[in-house]
Amino acid sequence: MEERIQKILSGAGICSRRKAEEYLNAGRVQVNGRVAALGEKADPQRDHIQVDGVALTQPRRHTYLMLHKPRGYVTTLSDEKGRKTVAQLVADCGVRVWPVGRLDMDSEGLLLLTDDGDLTHKLTHPSHEVRKEYHVQVTGDVAAALPVLSKPMVVDGEDMVADEVEPLGPQKLKIVIHQGKNRQVRRMCAAAGVTVTRLVRVREGNLRLGNLKRGTWRTLTAGEMQELFHEICK
Repeated sequence: MEERIQKILSGAGICSRRKAEEYLNAGRVQVNGRVAALGEKADPQRDHIQVDGVALTQPRRHTYLMLHKPRGYVTTLSDEKGRKTVAQLVADCGVRVWPVGRLDMDSEGLLLLTDDGDLTHKLTHPSHEVRKEYHVQVTGDVAAALPVLSKPMVVDGEDMVADEVEPLGPQKLKIVIHQGKNRQVRRMCAAAGVTVTRLVRVREGNLRLGNLKRGTWRTLTAGEMQELFHEICK
């Protein structure tokens, strides 16, 4: 079946779709011996696709991991500043995987990594509205912040909304969002007058972090995969 070449490269674990577009614009991709253009389609089962002269090989099956990201790691495969990356934590998984979405360096918790470009695109696309649950420790007046956080708000010119907000303790909140804007929970809390001291993502869709230890990873179970694909196909 023919697909756009950037999708084929992403699905094969070569790079992200955005990076694949850069490869195509730079003339680094060939299909059946000729340079491919951005927007062109190919059939990976029929056509001979190369990147920098190396033939594309499709993975037999994709890999899906759940990582308990610790604080102090950036959600990227490499970092020009030399900071620790989540790629280092999953280096022993045996394949090249990338993070689905992001957690900022000071945040912790559930992070999905995969070599499935199509799933990555679907999970991060706003139209699917995948809910993410965070447990957030804060300082400040929680009682005053609750009604502010529970309503739609504009932060730095962006519309933001929480799907659920409830106290878990004197200085701890449960916040569920689906938008996924940059540092959204921290920015919403700051706008409501409280400061985040610890932020842990405990759920994404129907997937739960559970008792997975910080800094460790595991593959998703068949049941979790079924729930994950159900989530993005609703």
